[in-house]
Amino acid sequence: MSGRGRRDRMTDLHLPLRRLARCLPGLLLLAGCASPPAPTALAQADTLIHGGLLFDGGNSDGRIADVAIRGDRILAVGPDLRRRYRATREIDATGLVVAPGFIDPHTHPDTYLRSPDPAMRRLLPWLHQGVSTIFIGIDGGGTPDVAAERAKLEAAGTGTNVAAYVGLGPVRSRVLGQDARAPDADELARMRTLVADAMCEGAFGLSAGLFYAPQSFASTDDVVALAREAAIRGGVYDTHQRDESSYSLGLMGSVEEALEIGRRAHLPVHIAHIKALGADVHGSAGAVIARIERAHAQGQRVTADQYPWLASSTSLGAALLPRWAVDGGRPALFERLDDPATAARIRDDMRDNLQRRGGADAILMTGSGWPWSARTLQQFADGAGLDPIEAALRIIGEGGTGRTGSAQRIASFNMRRDDVDLFMRQPWVLTASDGGDGHPRQHATFPEKYARFVVQDQVIDLAAFIHRSTGLTATTFGLADRGFLRPGHYADVLVFDPDAYAPKADYVRPHVLSEGVVHLFVNGVATIDAGHAAHALPGRMLQHRPPPGTCP
Repeated sequence: MSGRGRRDRMTDLHLPLRRLARCLPGLLLLAGCASPPAPTALAQADTLIHGGLLFDGGNSDGRIADVAIRGDRILAVGPDLRRRYRATREIDATGLVVAPGFIDPHTHPDTYLRSPDPAMRRLLPWLHQGVSTIFIGIDGGGTPDVAAERAKLEAAGTGTNVAAYVGLGPVRSRVLGQDARAPDADELARMRTLVADAMCEGAFGLSAGLFYAPQSFASTDDVVALAREAAIRGGVYDTHQRDESSYSLGLMGSVEEALEIGRRAHLPVHIAHIKALGADVHGSAGAVIARIERAHAQGQRVTADQYPWLASSTSLGAALLPRWAVDGGRPALFERLDDPATAARIRDDMRDNLQRRGGADAILMTGSGWPWSARTLQQFADGAGLDPIEAALRIIGEGGTGRTGSAQRIASFNMRRDDVDLFMRQPWVLTASDGGDGHPRQHATFPEKYARFVVQDQVIDLAAFIHRSTGLTATTFGLADRGFLRPGHYADVLVFDPDAYAPKADYVRPHVLSEGVVHLFVNGVATIDAGHAAHALPGRMLQHRPPPGTCP
Protein backbone atom coordinates (compact mmCIF):
# COMPACT_ATOMS: atom_id res chain seq x y z
CA MET A 1 0.00 0.00 0.00
CA SER A 2 1.29 3.37 -0.85
CA GLY A 3 2.18 5.92 1.83
CA ARG A 4 -0.66 8.13 0.65
CA GLY A 5 -3.18 5.27 1.02
CA ARG A 6 -2.03 4.56 4.57
CA ARG A 7 -2.42 8.24 5.51
CA ASP A 8 -5.95 8.28 4.08
CA ARG A 9 -6.97 5.21 6.08
CA MET A 10 -5.49 6.64 9.29
CA THR A 11 -7.41 9.84 8.71
CA ASP A 12 -10.65 7.90 8.22
CA LEU A 13 -10.02 6.07 11.48
CA HIS A 14 -9.07 9.11 13.55
CA LEU A 15 -12.09 11.22 12.59
CA PRO A 16 -14.65 9.11 14.57
CA LEU A 17 -12.24 8.94 17.49
CA ARG A 18 -11.89 12.69 17.60
CA ARG A 19 -15.67 13.06 17.48
CA LEU A 20 -16.00 10.58 20.37
CA ALA A 21 -13.40 12.43 22.40
CA ARG A 22 -15.33 15.65 21.98
CA CYS A 23 -18.57 13.97 23.06
CA LEU A 24 -17.14 11.93 25.93
CA PRO A 25 -17.33 14.61 28.68
CA GLY A 26 -21.00 15.18 27.94
CA LEU A 27 -21.74 11.43 27.92
CA LEU A 28 -19.99 10.95 31.24
CA LEU A 29 -21.90 13.87 32.73
CA LEU A 30 -25.22 12.33 31.63
CA ALA A 31 -24.15 9.00 33.17
CA GLY A 32 -23.28 10.65 36.47
CA CYS A 33 -19.58 9.88 36.04
CA ALA A 34 -18.27 13.47 35.93
CA SER A 35 -18.85 16.84 37.60
CA PRO A 36 -20.08 19.86 35.62
CA PRO A 37 -17.39 22.43 34.72
CA ALA A 38 -17.05 25.29 37.17
CA PRO A 39 -18.49 28.58 35.84
CA THR A 40 -15.89 31.14 34.75
CA ALA A 41 -15.59 33.87 37.41
CA LEU A 42 -16.19 37.41 36.13
CA ALA A 43 -13.57 40.04 36.93
CA GLN A 44 -14.77 43.03 38.93
CA ALA A 45 -15.04 46.52 37.44
CA ASP A 46 -16.40 49.72 38.92
CA THR A 47 -18.05 50.98 35.72
CA LEU A 48 -18.81 49.26 32.44
CA ILE A 49 -19.81 51.42 29.45
CA HIS A 50 -21.22 49.16 26.77
CA GLY A 51 -22.75 49.32 23.32
CA GLY A 52 -21.40 52.71 22.24
CA LEU A 53 -19.65 53.78 19.05
CA LEU A 54 -16.11 53.95 20.40
CA PHE A 55 -13.30 56.14 19.09
CA ASP A 56 -10.11 55.29 20.97
CA GLY A 57 -8.24 58.57 20.31
CA GLY A 58 -6.26 57.28 17.37
CA ASN A 59 -6.93 58.51 13.86
CA SER A 60 -9.27 55.63 13.03
CA ASP A 61 -12.96 55.03 12.51
CA GLY A 62 -15.24 54.20 15.40
CA ARG A 63 -16.35 50.68 16.30
CA ILE A 64 -18.93 49.21 18.63
CA ALA A 65 -16.99 48.39 21.79
CA ASP A 66 -17.12 48.59 25.56
CA VAL A 67 -14.95 50.21 28.23
CA ALA A 68 -14.41 48.80 31.71
CA ILE A 69 -13.11 51.13 34.45
CA ARG A 70 -11.63 50.18 37.81
CA GLY A 71 -10.33 52.86 40.14
CA ASP A 72 -8.71 55.64 38.14
CA ARG A 73 -7.68 53.45 35.23
CA ILE A 74 -9.19 51.79 32.17
CA LEU A 75 -9.35 48.08 32.82
CA ALA A 76 -10.30 46.84 29.36
CA VAL A 77 -11.54 47.99 25.96
CA GLY A 78 -13.26 45.67 23.53
CA PRO A 79 -16.46 43.95 22.43
CA ASP A 80 -18.79 42.06 24.76
CA LEU A 81 -17.01 42.98 28.00
CA ARG A 82 -20.14 42.10 29.95
CA ARG A 83 -19.15 38.45 29.41
CA ARG A 84 -15.84 39.09 31.17
CA TYR A 85 -16.57 41.72 33.82
CA ARG A 86 -19.10 42.26 36.56
CA ALA A 87 -19.51 46.00 37.19
CA THR A 88 -20.89 47.94 40.12
CA ARG A 89 -22.46 50.24 37.55
CA GLU A 90 -23.33 49.64 33.91
CA ILE A 91 -23.96 52.44 31.40
CA ASP A 92 -25.81 51.61 28.20
CA ALA A 93 -24.18 53.78 25.53
CA THR A 94 -26.18 52.43 22.60
CA GLY A 95 -26.55 55.23 20.04
CA LEU A 96 -23.94 57.36 21.81
CA VAL A 97 -20.29 58.16 21.05
CA VAL A 98 -17.61 57.02 23.49
CA ALA A 99 -14.23 58.77 23.33
CA PRO A 100 -11.34 59.87 25.51
CA GLY A 101 -12.03 63.04 27.46
CA PHE A 102 -11.10 66.03 25.33
CA ILE A 103 -7.85 67.89 26.04
CA ASP A 104 -7.86 71.68 25.74
CA PRO A 105 -4.25 72.87 25.27
CA HIS A 106 -4.97 76.61 25.49
CA THR A 107 -7.27 78.05 28.18
CA HIS A 108 -7.83 81.13 30.32
CA PRO A 109 -9.76 79.63 33.27
CA ASP A 110 -8.64 81.93 36.10
CA THR A 111 -12.17 83.04 37.06
CA TYR A 112 -13.03 79.42 37.73
CA LEU A 113 -9.73 77.82 38.65
CA ARG A 114 -8.73 80.45 41.26
CA SER A 115 -12.17 80.77 42.82
CA PRO A 116 -12.60 79.98 46.54
CA ASP A 117 -15.93 78.39 45.59
CA PRO A 118 -15.59 74.63 44.92
CA ALA A 119 -18.58 74.80 42.58
CA MET A 120 -16.65 77.21 40.35
CA ARG A 121 -13.53 75.04 40.44
CA ARG A 122 -15.49 72.23 38.83
CA LEU A 123 -14.79 74.17 35.59
CA LEU A 124 -18.28 73.56 34.23
CA PRO A 125 -17.71 75.43 30.94
CA TRP A 126 -15.14 72.79 30.05
CA LEU A 127 -16.85 69.75 31.60
CA HIS A 128 -20.02 70.40 29.62
CA GLN A 129 -17.94 70.33 26.44
CA GLY A 130 -16.44 66.97 27.42
CA VAL A 131 -13.03 68.35 28.38
CA SER A 132 -11.13 66.39 31.02
CA THR A 133 -7.72 68.15 30.83
CA ILE A 134 -6.76 71.81 30.34
CA PHE A 135 -3.47 73.67 29.90
CA ILE A 136 -2.74 76.90 31.77
CA GLY A 137 0.09 79.44 31.65
CA ILE A 138 -0.42 80.01 27.94
CA ASP A 139 0.36 83.17 25.94
CA GLY A 140 3.50 83.45 28.03
CA GLY A 141 1.55 83.95 31.27
CA GLY A 142 2.64 80.93 33.33
CA THR A 143 4.27 81.47 36.71
CA PRO A 144 7.79 80.10 37.19
CA ASP A 145 6.65 78.82 40.61
CA VAL A 146 5.19 75.65 39.14
CA ALA A 147 5.53 73.47 42.24
CA ALA A 148 3.79 76.03 44.45
CA GLU A 149 1.07 76.45 41.83
CA ARG A 150 0.54 72.71 41.69
CA ALA A 151 0.37 72.38 45.48
CA LYS A 152 -2.20 75.16 45.71
CA LEU A 153 -4.45 73.71 43.01
CA GLU A 154 -4.16 70.18 44.36
CA ALA A 155 -5.14 71.36 47.83
CA ALA A 156 -8.13 73.27 46.48
CA GLY A 157 -9.30 70.62 44.02
CA THR A 158 -10.33 70.98 40.38
CA GLY A 159 -12.88 69.38 38.09
CA THR A 160 -10.42 68.72 35.27
CA ASN A 161 -6.79 67.75 35.10
CA VAL A 162 -4.44 70.72 34.73
CA ALA A 163 -1.10 70.96 32.93
CA ALA A 164 1.05 74.09 33.19
CA TYR A 165 3.61 76.03 31.18
CA VAL A 166 6.24 78.40 32.45
CA GLY A 167 5.68 81.76 30.76
CA LEU A 168 8.04 84.28 29.24
CA GLY A 169 5.96 87.14 30.69
CA PRO A 170 6.45 86.44 34.42
CA VAL A 171 10.03 85.32 33.83
CA ARG A 172 10.91 88.54 32.06
CA SER A 173 8.92 90.76 34.44
CA ARG A 174 10.56 89.23 37.50
CA VAL A 175 13.98 90.23 36.17
CA LEU A 176 13.36 93.25 33.89
CA GLY A 177 9.99 94.61 34.96
CA GLN A 178 7.95 96.24 32.19
CA ASP A 179 10.86 97.93 30.44
CA ALA A 180 11.64 97.67 26.73
CA ARG A 181 15.30 96.76 26.95
CA ALA A 182 17.59 93.82 26.43
CA PRO A 183 18.82 91.83 29.45
CA ASP A 184 22.50 91.90 30.29
CA ALA A 185 24.39 88.62 30.69
CA ASP A 186 23.57 88.30 34.40
CA GLU A 187 19.90 89.07 33.87
CA LEU A 188 19.62 86.57 31.03
CA ALA A 189 21.28 83.93 33.24
CA ARG A 190 18.71 84.60 35.97
CA MET A 191 15.88 84.25 33.46
CA ARG A 192 17.33 80.98 32.18
CA THR A 193 17.50 79.66 35.72
CA LEU A 194 13.85 80.52 36.30
CA VAL A 195 12.86 78.55 33.19
CA ALA A 196 15.10 75.60 34.07
CA ASP A 197 13.75 75.41 37.62
CA ALA A 198 10.17 75.59 36.39
CA MET A 199 10.78 72.76 33.95
CA CYS A 200 12.26 70.69 36.75
CA GLU A 201 9.13 71.40 38.80
CA GLY A 202 6.92 69.91 36.09
CA ALA A 203 6.21 72.57 33.46
CA PHE A 204 5.49 71.09 30.03
CA GLY A 205 7.43 73.75 28.19
CA LEU A 206 8.02 77.45 27.67
CA SER A 207 5.05 79.54 26.55
CA ALA A 208 5.53 82.95 24.97
CA GLY A 209 3.10 85.71 24.04
CA LEU A 210 5.35 87.85 21.88
CA PHE A 211 2.41 89.99 20.75
CA TYR A 212 1.92 91.30 24.30
CA ALA A 213 4.06 93.79 26.18
CA PRO A 214 6.49 93.33 27.91
CA GLN A 215 7.11 90.03 26.10
CA SER A 216 7.06 91.91 22.81
CA PHE A 217 10.26 93.63 23.95
CA ALA A 218 12.15 90.30 23.94
CA SER A 219 14.40 89.64 20.96
CA THR A 220 14.47 86.36 19.07
CA ASP A 221 17.89 85.64 20.63
CA ASP A 222 16.47 86.15 24.12
CA VAL A 223 13.64 83.70 23.46
CA VAL A 224 16.01 81.12 21.96
CA ALA A 225 18.18 81.25 25.07
CA LEU A 226 15.20 80.56 27.32
CA ALA A 227 13.69 77.96 25.01
CA ARG A 228 16.95 75.98 25.17
CA GLU A 229 16.36 75.45 28.88
CA ALA A 230 12.99 73.93 28.07
CA ALA A 231 14.52 71.86 25.27
CA ILE A 232 17.17 70.35 27.53
CA ARG A 233 14.40 69.11 29.81
CA GLY A 234 12.19 67.67 27.10
CA GLY A 235 9.68 70.53 26.80
CA VAL A 236 7.96 72.28 23.92
CA TYR A 237 7.89 75.89 22.77
CA ASP A 238 4.31 77.17 22.73
CA THR A 239 3.85 80.58 21.17
CA HIS A 240 1.25 83.23 20.64
CA GLN A 241 3.44 84.43 17.83
CA ARG A 242 4.66 87.98 17.56
CA ASP A 243 2.36 88.95 14.73
CA GLU A 244 -0.74 87.22 13.37
CA SER A 245 -1.47 90.18 11.10
CA SER A 246 0.62 93.14 9.93
CA TYR A 247 1.43 94.87 13.22
CA SER A 248 5.21 94.45 13.12
CA LEU A 249 7.12 91.82 11.17
CA GLY A 250 3.93 90.44 9.57
CA LEU A 251 2.30 87.04 9.69
CA MET A 252 4.82 85.21 7.50
CA GLY A 253 7.76 86.88 9.25
CA SER A 254 6.30 85.84 12.57
CA VAL A 255 5.92 82.22 11.45
CA GLU A 256 9.56 82.30 10.34
CA GLU A 257 10.59 83.57 13.77
CA ALA A 258 8.66 80.81 15.55
CA LEU A 259 10.30 78.16 13.37
CA GLU A 260 13.72 79.74 13.90
CA ILE A 261 13.30 79.63 17.66
CA GLY A 262 12.43 75.94 17.55
CA ARG A 263 15.24 75.14 15.14
CA ARG A 264 17.94 76.98 17.08
CA ALA A 265 16.73 75.83 20.48
CA HIS A 266 16.18 72.23 19.30
CA LEU A 267 12.63 71.70 20.56
CA PRO A 268 9.15 71.21 19.07
CA VAL A 269 7.20 74.33 18.13
CA HIS A 270 3.50 74.69 18.84
CA ILE A 271 1.73 77.72 17.36
CA ALA A 272 -1.23 78.78 19.48
CA HIS A 273 -4.60 79.68 17.88
CA ILE A 274 -3.21 79.74 14.37
CA LYS A 275 -4.96 82.30 12.18
CA ALA A 276 -4.67 85.03 9.57
CA LEU A 277 -5.92 88.08 11.48
CA GLY A 278 -7.24 91.08 9.59
CA ALA A 279 -7.84 92.14 6.01
CA ASP A 280 -4.13 92.70 5.37
CA VAL A 281 -3.43 88.95 5.63
CA HIS A 282 -6.75 87.32 4.70
CA GLY A 283 -6.10 84.46 2.31
CA SER A 284 -2.66 83.71 3.80
CA ALA A 285 -3.52 80.32 5.31
CA GLY A 286 -2.17 78.43 2.30
CA ALA A 287 1.21 80.17 2.48
CA VAL A 288 1.50 79.55 6.23
CA ILE A 289 0.64 75.88 5.77
CA ALA A 290 3.16 75.49 2.95
CA ARG A 291 5.91 76.99 5.12
CA ILE A 292 5.12 74.67 8.02
CA GLU A 293 4.95 71.66 5.71
CA ARG A 294 8.40 72.57 4.41
CA ALA A 295 9.64 72.62 8.01
CA HIS A 296 8.11 69.17 8.51
CA ALA A 297 9.96 67.92 5.43
CA GLN A 298 13.19 69.22 6.95
CA GLY A 299 12.60 67.21 10.10
CA GLN A 300 11.22 69.93 12.35
CA ARG A 301 8.36 69.13 14.72
CA VAL A 302 5.67 71.79 14.33
CA THR A 303 2.03 71.70 15.41
CA ALA A 304 -0.68 74.29 16.01
CA ASP A 305 -4.05 74.64 17.66
CA GLN A 306 -7.17 76.46 16.51
CA TYR A 307 -10.57 77.54 17.74
CA PRO A 308 -13.55 77.36 15.32
CA TRP A 309 -14.66 80.99 15.53
CA LEU A 310 -14.29 83.98 13.22
CA ALA A 311 -13.72 86.40 16.11
CA SER A 312 -10.66 86.40 18.32
CA SER A 313 -10.58 87.75 21.87
CA THR A 314 -8.13 90.05 23.58
CA SER A 315 -8.15 93.40 25.34
CA LEU A 316 -8.83 96.65 23.55
CA GLY A 317 -5.44 97.96 24.63
CA ALA A 318 -3.60 94.95 23.25
CA ALA A 319 -5.51 95.26 19.97
CA LEU A 320 -5.04 99.00 19.42
CA LEU A 321 -2.17 100.46 21.46
CA PRO A 322 1.28 100.51 19.82
CA ARG A 323 3.81 98.54 21.85
CA TRP A 324 6.22 101.43 22.21
CA ALA A 325 3.47 103.36 24.04
CA VAL A 326 3.29 100.83 26.89
CA ASP A 327 7.03 100.59 27.52
CA GLY A 328 7.22 100.96 31.29
CA GLY A 329 3.60 99.93 31.89
CA ARG A 330 0.39 101.83 32.53
CA PRO A 331 1.87 104.89 34.30
CA ALA A 332 4.26 105.47 31.40
CA LEU A 333 1.39 105.22 28.90
CA PHE A 334 -0.56 108.02 30.55
CA GLU A 335 2.53 110.20 30.86
CA ARG A 336 2.90 109.89 27.09
CA LEU A 337 -0.77 110.72 26.56
CA ASP A 338 -0.23 113.93 28.54
CA ASP A 339 2.28 115.10 25.95
CA PRO A 340 0.38 116.48 22.91
CA ALA A 341 2.92 115.45 20.27
CA THR A 342 3.37 111.93 21.67
CA ALA A 343 -0.38 111.54 22.18
CA ALA A 344 -0.99 112.44 18.53
CA ARG A 345 1.47 109.73 17.46
CA ILE A 346 -0.27 107.19 19.70
CA ARG A 347 -3.64 108.06 18.19
CA ASP A 348 -2.28 107.75 14.63
CA ASP A 349 -0.89 104.27 15.39
CA MET A 350 -4.17 103.29 17.04
CA ARG A 351 -6.09 104.27 13.89
CA ASP A 352 -3.82 102.03 11.82
CA ASN A 353 -4.37 99.15 14.23
CA LEU A 354 -8.13 99.72 14.24
CA GLN A 355 -8.10 99.45 10.45
CA ARG A 356 -6.18 96.16 10.71
CA ARG A 357 -8.96 94.88 12.98
CA GLY A 358 -11.66 95.74 10.46
CA GLY A 359 -12.82 99.01 12.00
CA ALA A 360 -14.86 99.95 15.06
CA ASP A 361 -17.91 97.97 13.85
CA ALA A 362 -15.85 94.76 13.98
CA ILE A 363 -14.97 95.10 17.68
CA LEU A 364 -17.57 93.92 20.20
CA MET A 365 -17.05 94.90 23.85
CA THR A 366 -17.59 91.73 25.90
CA GLY A 367 -16.69 92.71 29.47
CA SER A 368 -19.82 92.73 31.62
CA GLY A 369 -21.19 95.53 33.79
CA TRP A 370 -19.81 98.52 31.87
CA PRO A 371 -21.57 101.24 29.86
CA TRP A 372 -20.06 99.79 26.68
CA SER A 373 -20.81 96.12 27.44
CA ALA A 374 -22.39 94.11 24.57
CA ARG A 375 -21.94 97.06 22.18
CA THR A 376 -19.52 97.49 19.32
CA LEU A 377 -16.85 100.12 19.72
CA GLN A 378 -18.64 102.12 17.03
CA GLN A 379 -21.99 101.90 18.85
CA PHE A 380 -20.46 103.06 22.11
CA ALA A 381 -18.58 105.88 20.37
CA ASP A 382 -21.74 107.07 18.63
CA GLY A 383 -23.74 106.98 21.86
CA ALA A 384 -21.05 108.89 23.74
CA GLY A 385 -20.52 111.42 20.95
CA LEU A 386 -16.87 110.40 20.57
CA ASP A 387 -14.51 109.44 17.80
CA PRO A 388 -13.83 105.66 18.04
CA ILE A 389 -10.21 106.28 19.06
CA GLU A 390 -11.27 108.65 21.83
CA ALA A 391 -13.88 106.11 22.92
CA ALA A 392 -11.18 103.43 22.98
CA LEU A 393 -8.88 105.58 25.11
CA ARG A 394 -11.71 106.18 27.57
CA ILE A 395 -12.30 102.42 27.88
CA ILE A 396 -8.57 101.74 28.24
CA GLY A 397 -8.32 104.42 30.89
CA GLU A 398 -11.01 102.78 32.99
CA GLY A 399 -10.11 99.16 32.23
CA GLY A 400 -6.33 98.94 32.29
CA THR A 401 -3.91 97.98 29.53
CA GLY A 402 -3.39 94.36 30.50
CA ARG A 403 -4.69 91.46 28.44
CA THR A 404 -7.16 90.42 31.12
CA GLY A 405 -8.68 93.82 32.00
CA SER A 406 -12.36 92.90 32.17
CA ALA A 407 -13.59 96.38 31.23
CA GLN A 408 -11.88 96.26 27.87
CA ARG A 409 -12.35 92.64 26.80
CA ILE A 410 -13.31 92.42 23.13
CA ALA A 411 -14.42 89.97 20.49
CA SER A 412 -12.60 91.05 17.35
CA PHE A 413 -14.20 89.85 14.10
CA ASN A 414 -11.09 89.57 11.99
CA MET A 415 -10.89 86.11 10.34
CA ARG A 416 -12.13 84.77 7.04
CA ARG A 417 -13.95 81.45 6.83
CA ASP A 418 -11.85 79.94 4.02
CA ASP A 419 -8.68 80.49 6.07
CA VAL A 420 -10.30 78.87 9.11
CA ASP A 421 -11.41 75.85 7.06
CA LEU A 422 -8.01 75.39 5.46
CA PHE A 423 -6.16 75.45 8.77
CA MET A 424 -8.68 73.04 10.27
CA ARG A 425 -8.10 70.43 7.57
CA GLN A 426 -4.41 70.08 8.45
CA PRO A 427 -3.61 66.86 10.34
CA TRP A 428 -1.25 68.74 12.70
CA VAL A 429 -3.84 71.31 13.87
CA LEU A 430 -5.41 70.51 17.26
CA THR A 431 -8.61 71.79 18.84
CA ALA A 432 -8.25 74.45 21.56
CA SER A 433 -10.65 76.94 23.06
CA ASP A 434 -8.45 79.87 24.10
CA GLY A 435 -11.42 80.13 26.44
CA GLY A 436 -11.65 83.23 28.59
CA ASP A 437 -14.50 85.25 30.06
CA GLY A 438 -16.79 87.07 27.63
CA HIS A 439 -16.23 84.99 24.48
CA PRO A 440 -18.42 81.98 23.60
CA ARG A 441 -15.35 79.87 22.90
CA GLN A 442 -14.93 79.41 26.68
CA HIS A 443 -18.22 77.52 26.86
CA ALA A 444 -18.70 76.13 23.37
CA THR A 445 -15.55 75.51 21.30
CA PHE A 446 -15.57 71.72 21.02
CA PRO A 447 -19.33 71.41 20.32
CA GLU A 448 -19.14 74.36 17.90
CA LYS A 449 -16.43 72.58 15.94
CA TYR A 450 -18.46 69.36 15.97
CA ALA A 451 -21.82 70.88 15.07
CA ARG A 452 -20.66 73.35 12.43
CA PHE A 453 -17.50 71.89 10.93
CA VAL A 454 -18.10 68.14 11.31
CA VAL A 455 -21.87 67.66 11.02
CA GLN A 456 -23.11 70.71 9.12
CA ASP A 457 -20.30 71.62 6.72
CA GLN A 458 -18.22 68.40 6.81
CA VAL A 459 -14.90 70.22 6.80
CA ILE A 460 -13.43 67.30 8.78
CA ASP A 461 -14.91 63.97 9.83
CA LEU A 462 -15.77 62.71 13.30
CA ALA A 463 -12.66 60.53 13.65
CA ALA A 464 -10.38 63.48 12.84
CA PHE A 465 -12.27 65.74 15.23
CA ILE A 466 -11.86 63.29 18.11
CA HIS A 467 -8.24 62.42 17.30
CA ARG A 468 -7.20 66.08 17.20
CA SER A 469 -9.02 66.73 20.47
CA THR A 470 -7.57 63.73 22.32
CA GLY A 471 -4.79 61.38 21.23
CA LEU A 472 -2.88 63.77 19.00
CA THR A 473 -2.96 66.43 21.73
CA ALA A 474 -1.68 64.00 24.35
CA THR A 475 1.11 62.83 22.05
CA THR A 476 2.09 66.39 21.07
CA PHE A 477 2.63 67.48 24.67
CA GLY A 478 3.73 64.20 26.21
CA LEU A 479 0.75 63.53 28.49
CA ALA A 480 1.55 60.05 29.77
CA ASP A 481 -1.30 57.50 29.75
CA ARG A 482 -3.92 60.01 28.62
CA GLY A 483 -5.71 60.87 25.40
CA PHE A 484 -6.49 57.27 24.39
CA LEU A 485 -8.95 54.59 25.47
CA ARG A 486 -6.43 51.86 26.23
CA PRO A 487 -6.06 49.39 29.09
CA GLY A 488 -3.87 50.90 31.79
CA HIS A 489 -4.53 54.50 30.73
CA TYR A 490 -6.22 56.91 33.09
CA ALA A 491 -9.99 56.71 32.92
CA ASP A 492 -10.75 60.07 31.31
CA VAL A 493 -13.78 58.91 29.32
CA LEU A 494 -16.43 60.91 27.47
CA VAL A 495 -19.87 59.74 26.36
CA PHE A 496 -21.85 62.19 24.21
CA ASP A 497 -25.03 62.15 22.18
CA PRO A 498 -24.13 62.79 18.53
CA ASP A 499 -27.61 64.20 17.87
CA ALA A 500 -27.65 66.57 20.85
CA TYR A 501 -24.01 67.63 21.29
CA ALA A 502 -24.17 71.32 20.42
CA PRO A 503 -23.11 74.83 21.49
CA LYS A 504 -25.59 77.10 23.21
CA ALA A 505 -23.34 80.13 23.82
CA ASP A 506 -23.00 82.92 21.28
CA TYR A 507 -21.44 86.40 21.21
CA VAL A 508 -24.43 88.00 22.90
CA ARG A 509 -24.86 85.20 25.49
CA PRO A 510 -21.34 83.84 25.91
CA HIS A 511 -21.86 82.07 29.24
CA VAL A 512 -24.47 79.45 28.32
CA LEU A 513 -23.32 75.87 28.93
CA SER A 514 -23.15 73.47 26.01
CA GLU A 515 -25.41 70.43 25.75
CA GLY A 516 -25.09 66.81 24.73
CA VAL A 517 -22.43 65.43 27.09
CA VAL A 518 -24.15 62.50 28.78
CA HIS A 519 -21.27 61.22 30.90
CA LEU A 520 -17.72 62.41 31.58
CA PHE A 521 -15.27 60.59 33.80
CA VAL A 522 -12.07 62.24 35.03
CA ASN A 523 -9.62 59.80 36.60
CA GLY A 524 -12.48 57.31 36.89
CA VAL A 525 -14.81 59.70 38.73
CA ALA A 526 -18.05 60.93 37.14
CA THR A 527 -18.00 64.70 36.68
CA ILE A 528 -20.98 64.75 34.29
CA ASP A 529 -23.52 62.05 35.10
CA ALA A 530 -26.62 61.55 32.94
CA GLY A 531 -26.16 65.09 31.64
CA HIS A 532 -25.81 66.74 35.05
CA ALA A 533 -22.66 68.05 36.73
CA ALA A 534 -21.58 66.04 39.75
CA HIS A 535 -20.21 67.57 42.93
CA ALA A 536 -16.73 66.17 42.37
CA LEU A 537 -13.24 67.61 42.03
CA PRO A 538 -11.19 64.64 40.77
CA GLY A 539 -8.78 66.60 38.58
CA ARG A 540 -5.04 66.30 39.06
CA MET A 541 -2.11 68.59 38.39
CA LEU A 542 -0.18 66.82 35.66
CA GLN A 543 3.58 66.92 35.85
CA HIS A 544 6.09 66.77 33.03
CA ARG A 545 9.00 64.44 33.75
CA PRO A 546 12.32 65.78 32.42
CA PRO A 547 14.89 63.29 31.12
CA PRO A 548 17.22 61.81 33.73
CA GLY A 549 20.24 63.93 34.54
CA THR A 550 18.73 67.23 33.38
CA CYS A 551 17.54 68.38 36.82
CA PRO A 552 19.22 68.50 40.24
